[in-house]
Amino acid sequence: MVLCYVTDRHLLNRAAPLDDLLQRVEYAAAAGVDWIQIREKDLSARDLADFTRRAVASVLREATGSRADAPRVIVNDRIDVALAAGAQGVHLSAVSVPPAEAISWLRAGNAPESFAVGVSCHSLEEAIAAEKAGASYVFFGPVYETPSKVSFGAPQGIDKLAEVSRSSRIPVLAIGGITEANALACLRAGASGIAAIRVFQQAPGAAALAASVARLRALA
Repeated sequence: MVLCYVTDRHLLNRAAPLDDLLQRVEYAAAAGVDWIQIREKDLSARDLADFTRRAVASVLREATGSRADAPRVIVNDRIDVALAAGAQGVHLSAVSVPPAEAISWLRAGNAPESFAVGVSCHSLEEAIAAEKAGASYVFFGPVYETPSKVSFGAPQGIDKLAEVSRSSRIPVLAIGGITEANALACLRAGASGIAAIRVFQQAPGAAALAASVARLRALA
């Protein structure tokens, strides 16, 4: 099971949100999440690159300390920032470079062979197209209601998640309103894991987040 923490500094409401967010990244790495997606869409390219470099360095430090391997750091949308900062992947949305074009360029020797390319999908057709384009994985959702996905319409629901999971040969991660309470339903529907903001970011501290991750792991 893949656990992916998707960042959103706007939910922190602190005087120094990027510093606070970096601490959340460190907590998540120590807690044992598999992927950390840097999804700070309205940061300038320079600020995003700086923050991503700091996040990658923090995750790598964690890998030499309390855990044997480092989470994969993925940057939303910005291929240039992901590569410059040494991240391990990029996640493409509907407003990003078309997946086929991005993947073709990356696989032509412009990125490490292990560099992951994920795609956000909101239908079976989009998921099939992403797989055909060579995507490493897809996010499918929103599965449940969530404020961060209101613009994508009504929740897709478990049945559609199951349909996409059955039809895909690459990992499908459920996203949108995922909680500890409903994560098991997503896994039973065939999802390879979950991606979420609040379930990872709103834990009150490192110990609480580690306990939450442990409970999620126990579902697999």
